[in-house]
Amino acid sequence: MDPRDGLWDVLSTCCKEWCNLILTEHHILFIIINMDENVRKSNKAIIMPGTMKQLVQVGEQIRLARLRRKYSVKMVSDRAGISRATLWKVEKGDPGVAIGIYAKVLAAIGLPNDITLLARDDELGRLIQDAELLDKGRKK
Repeated sequence: MDPRDGLWDVLSTCCKEWCNLILTEHHILFIIINMDENVRKSNKAIIMPGTMKQLVQVGEQIRLARLRRKYSVKMVSDRAGISRATLWKVEKGDPGVAIGIYAKVLAAIGLPNDITLLARDDELGRLIQDAELLDKGRKK
């Protein structure tokens, strides 16, 4: 069974009408989605299950960091300048929370530089860039 079949199932479930995938052997290059009219007008992003798991994991990591330091929800939310409800959303991995809020919470728990770790190791980007550089070298 092709592992891309499972991806197709997930995408076709998320998209009401159809999805076209242009795949290479190891990477998805493009996802072209034609969503039904209601989805397009809702301004609500579709969150893939894998992405949701990652957001939940980030929230759990933030919560554990807060608890290890024995910081209360009230103290962190006050330091970050947000409500306790918003901090709870961060700790649950709610996809509707702005990234700036995550930065404020990380600073409030003493991890201000952790926000800069996002997309630091861009393996696919480096592979693409290296391939382009090799092609330029061959053309000369």
